[in-house]
Amino acid sequence: MAEEAKTPIAEEGKHFIHQFIDEDIAEGGRFQGMTVHTRFPPEPNGYLHIGHCKALCIDFGTAEKYGGLCNLRFDDTNPTKEDVEYVQAIQEDIHWLGFDWGDRLFYASDYFEKMYECAVELIRKGLAYVCELTPEQMREMRGDVNAPAQCPYRNRPAEESLDLFARMRAGEFPDGSMTLRAKIDPGSGNFNMRDPVIYRINHMHHHRQGDKWCIYPMYDFAHPIEDALECITHSLCSLEFEAHRPLYDWVIANCDLPAKPRQIEFARLGINHTVMSKRKLRALVEGGVVSGWDDPRMPTLSGLRRRGYTPAAIRNFCERIGVAKASSTVEYAFLEHCLREDLNETARRVMAVVRPVKLTITNYPEGQRETFQVENNPNRPEDGSREITFSRTLYVEAEDFLETPVPKYKRLYPGGPECRLKGAYLITCTGCRKDEAGNIVEILAVYDPESRGGNPADGRKVKGATIHWVDAATAVDAECRLYDNLFDDPAPDGADKDFMSCMNPNSLEVVTGCKVEASLAEAAAPAGFQFMRVGYFCVDSRDSRPDHLVFNRSVGLKDSFKL
Repeated sequence: MAEEAKTPIAEEGKHFIHQFIDEDIAEGGRFQGMTVHTRFPPEPNGYLHIGHCKALCIDFGTAEKYGGLCNLRFDDTNPTKEDVEYVQAIQEDIHWLGFDWGDRLFYASDYFEKMYECAVELIRKGLAYVCELTPEQMREMRGDVNAPAQCPYRNRPAEESLDLFARMRAGEFPDGSMTLRAKIDPGSGNFNMRDPVIYRINHMHHHRQGDKWCIYPMYDFAHPIEDALECITHSLCSLEFEAHRPLYDWVIANCDLPAKPRQIEFARLGINHTVMSKRKLRALVEGGVVSGWDDPRMPTLSGLRRRGYTPAAIRNFCERIGVAKASSTVEYAFLEHCLREDLNETARRVMAVVRPVKLTITNYPEGQRETFQVENNPNRPEDGSREITFSRTLYVEAEDFLETPVPKYKRLYPGGPECRLKGAYLITCTGCRKDEAGNIVEILAVYDPESRGGNPADGRKVKGATIHWVDAATAVDAECRLYDNLFDDPAPDGADKDFMSCMNPNSLEVVTGCKVEASLAEAAAPAGFQFMRVGYFCVDSRDSRPDHLVFNRSVGLKDSFKL
């Protein structure tokens, strides 16, 4: 099981990838005098998630650090689940994070002809052959640590393999009937080198190539060719490709290609209480468990964006967890911590009441109305202030009143201490009114007219709590969606678990009838706010409209992560 990273703060200094690059571009290095050139190669079969973001930041960030280039290349060698929708979404996510690939947008499918030529070259050199074993037979004959792999077609003459491979391309054979295999080492201790499959037959429509091809290269064969054709210097991959590096180098060494990239691996990002498999995320979407790839509970960048996460928070998170060789699992609370840090500095403070109950100030003159000037963000004086209204009837949170208080309760209750209405006046609760069912429908209080601004004129100490409020005369109705972890289990992605059985039934609570201050009447996505004493919220980009405001809770005010 992966080690839990309790304090995922990167050590000062360069990480190992930059140390390798420094050596490579130094005098005498393999890339001396060359521009550092990386690539980000997503497969367009789903939306990018926070795990991809780490790789994205490493690829683009490394190019930025060295004044180099980073290509965006769609790895569309497998048409099974690929779609133009994903291509567009991935580009939008990368731009949102603040990265750009300029004119260097490529598709692996653009290189299909060159890949085919490389495969033919290998056959002619006696380094590849057409195999007619079924996948089941191939597994049975793969051997073990004490026995080499076997294949009755391994010594097939090159001329025969060339003919069969050409006919595979022409569509003469059904799916799964033949493959092209590299002829490397059937006894290798690295099973990836035991004559791996490099082409398979798949009669499926391709989203860019149409029906031109019915044979498709395997990723381990296509990837090094793509890198070399784009003159990539450093191919930065996640750790699961470490055992595939010998095959990467073998393809580079045995094909006529213009460059010899270096592959460097780093540990993938793991976060508790979530899953990072696109297959599993797709199952959540297609099964209707979530509302889509951009559901705010999803770890996708589009979901995090809709929930109110900022590019700065996510990039800061990726930078601070660092780059390592050892796999680890980061607490989701640390991602929230990074968001909270950013929003504390940037979000406008407003007042909103999620579960409202009326508060009537009985000694405040009926019909009177006044205004207060409040700062938009005390951390950013340049953001200025705004005007809020105050009148006899307000809305406060239902939890800010108890008819019979519990010990140490310092909010509103009959005969209780004076409490501050945030930025307005001091009040003292005198009672409440209930409906026929016994539910509290109105809190009664009196105010101190000399305490405007929320401070007693005589300097006396206020023992009660500070309470946020919204003026009933100008309040705007809203819906608030309160999100929590999608999974109860901190490790739902475990190999021995059914991740669907780990779902959190309370991951979403929809609260209607909320009251927000009038300044939010025209709020539109992606605007985010701190609802004072409640949490950070943003306008929902899909469902909110002027006549029906919807706010998503991005993160609570309380920070559970300990550095």
